[in-house]
Amino acid sequence: MKYSPHNYQTYATNFILEHPVSAVFLDMGLGKSVITLTTLFDLCLDSFLIRKVLVIAPLRIARDTWPAEIEKWDHLKGLTYSVAIGTEQERRNALVRTADVYLINRENVDWLVNKSNLPFDYDMVVIDELSSFKAYGSKRFKALRRVRPKVKRIVGLTGTPSGNGLMDLWAEIGILDMGQRLGRFITHYRSRFFTPDKRNQQIVFSYKPLPGAEEEIYRLISDITISMRSVDYLQMPKCVINEIPVRLSDGERKAYNTMKRDLVLALEGREIDAGSAGSLANKLLQMANGAVYADDGSVVNIHNRKLDALEDLIEAANGKAVLVAYWFRHDLERISGRLHKLQIPFSRLDTADSIKRWNNGELPVALIHPASAGHGLNLQSGGSTLIWFGLTWSLELYQQTNARLWRQGQTSDTVVIHHIIAKDTIDERVMKALKDKDSTQSALIEAVKASL
Repeated sequence: MKYSPHNYQTYATNFILEHPVSAVFLDMGLGKSVITLTTLFDLCLDSFLIRKVLVIAPLRIARDTWPAEIEKWDHLKGLTYSVAIGTEQERRNALVRTADVYLINRENVDWLVNKSNLPFDYDMVVIDELSSFKAYGSKRFKALRRVRPKVKRIVGLTGTPSGNGLMDLWAEIGILDMGQRLGRFITHYRSRFFTPDKRNQQIVFSYKPLPGAEEEIYRLISDITISMRSVDYLQMPKCVINEIPVRLSDGERKAYNTMKRDLVLALEGREIDAGSAGSLANKLLQMANGAVYADDGSVVNIHNRKLDALEDLIEAANGKAVLVAYWFRHDLERISGRLHKLQIPFSRLDTADSIKRWNNGELPVALIHPASAGHGLNLQSGGSTLIWFGLTWSLELYQQTNARLWRQGQTSDTVVIHHIIAKDTIDERVMKALKDKDSTQSALIEAVKASL
């Protein structure tokens, strides 16, 4: 296929070419893969500045999306690649094969650096989904940081740079510039720009930025960072965000409040125990959805409020395909049971065949888990309605899942995103948290926004 880049794509390509270290925050659907590959072609085969490139990406993206993009575009002909995914021997074979670009999933970065006994002789690294390196204690972060001085050029790509707040940026920017801008140590970054927020005596649970810290952080990283939003450069469909409230009965509310107050609950002869604040939040989310795991691993049903609301929304769609996002396995089982009862054809989107059936319009309802299908899937051909049955605290997974439908190529004029919210439960806190996180991330993206 002939590549006719938009102005913003040419701008982003030139930015990467001109900046040996670059953080490129591209909104979903703007074509970050082809932008980067165009740069790699120039560096490897035109200017000969780069000999060997390592692309680190989520498994499915490394295996499917990047090879498909290289094969797709006429102007990339001659750029060779090797996919280092699979068994250890398959990875080894792929890495010793001669190629310009080597693709590996992020889970194998530690193996490549510390266990493969292969030389780390890549003079350029591309990190697709830079946000997956935000955990500075992770093996992948430590491994890549150890070999980072050997790399001449590095690019970090993401659409969600600060999904959990500005604290994420220290690791993400630091893996690119080796600590030049935000400091070499997280403790120094934290003390310079943040103050303790939520705490229990000496234990600090969260931090908030000091006055003026956000602006200073944006200024420090602005020389290597650009951001672009799809709404600024593409003809995007209208996105309608909708909240569908459901209310618990008095008995259901009593059980929920008991769990919230006592961290323990006995239902149907089974014990439900939350040993920590994190466990309690998890149990309350489950109860808001309608069921909860007991201590013995069995499922205790609480209510069907969300299932009834989901049924109403599917009926109101009047035959239009609906994508349903779930979080817990018992949500999947209960939703599947209700759809079977209603005799509505459906499928989980967990295989290439199920995704193809959805995009071909063969599925009235499809079920998706944000953690396994949040990145890289094009689902806009199958429908324009997304229903969040259960919520996630992760802004990154939330936005990435929404972007499966609300993206370039969506034929509908309007994408509708429903959230089924149990009133006066933790659901409302999660929605507020997602909105608050988005405001922080939006400020960052606006601060380093590209000016064409």
